[in-house]
Amino acid sequence: MRIVSLLASGTEIVDALGLGECLVGISHECDHPPHLLDRPRASRPRFDPEGLSSGEIDDAVRKAMIEHGSVYEIDAAVLERLAPDIIITQAVCEVCAVPTSGVREVLGARGIEAEVVSLDAHTIDDILASLGQVARAAGNPEVARGPGSSLRRRLDGVRAAVRDVRPPRVLGIEWFDPPFAPGHWVPEMIELAGGLNLAGEAGRPSREVSWEEIGDLDPDALLLMPCGYGLEAAREDADTHAERLERVAPRAVAEGRAWVVDASSYFNRSGPRFVTGVEILGGLLHPDRLPAPDSEVAAVWTPSV
Repeated sequence: MRIVSLLASGTEIVDALGLGECLVGISHECDHPPHLLDRPRASRPRFDPEGLSSGEIDDAVRKAMIEHGSVYEIDAAVLERLAPDIIITQAVCEVCAVPTSGVREVLGARGIEAEVVSLDAHTIDDILASLGQVARAAGNPEVARGPGSSLRRRLDGVRAAVRDVRPPRVLGIEWFDPPFAPGHWVPEMIELAGGLNLAGEAGRPSREVSWEEIGDLDPDALLLMPCGYGLEAAREDADTHAERLERVAPRAVAEGRAWVVDASSYFNRSGPRFVTGVEILGGLLHPDRLPAPDSEVAAVWTPSV
């Protein structure tokens, strides 16, 4: 069995299932787990985001979509050489990862015969079901039982810890320029961790909002989680938009309940580490009930002077 994952969360799922030896290729964005990162990369972005602000990235994404219909390019020669039996991709967001439609187009053009496994998760249950989807495609559905049960037990642990709490009102912001309210599984993560989500709808795409639209929410807690950003990049981008963020959530910032998180690893991806994201949130919102997260994955945000 030869698997190519063109999706970062897909690579993490392959590893969680113990199928790493079958993985022969990965995408440009795959960065976890470390022991699988020596595989050939079968995709690349159409622009280099390094050093760009969130507004500049947004402009580049929109331009790539207009000119090419996609933000990413599949390396067809690499894919052909890898001769995969299975290719893991997604159709949830054309901006976030290589889309299923692009994969099918390359397969048809090159005459590559491979099963396309599209992991189209929109909810927490969908993410958990993705483990079984990959396991079945690999011909070994039983390997999903253990990892799936373990993830559910951890979620149940958080749910039990915060069952009788008074939920703080939480505003999550998934992009700053323009601002986006989180969608898909993230609102569920906030609620499961004992918060009341104020903007964004579970199971629906992340939604562009205006600063004026969220300006009167006055949340108890502010969660800064720009899509695809690690902790330090999120902090730097938040600092760039500090004036607006302070205006949107004055109490949360003043009371030390505004946080930046490693969104790329634990919130944006539809892979197993979203459970760690729920645990991180539980520790931030209810430190009397759950362990505080490590400073490398979440930190209090205060505007730099």
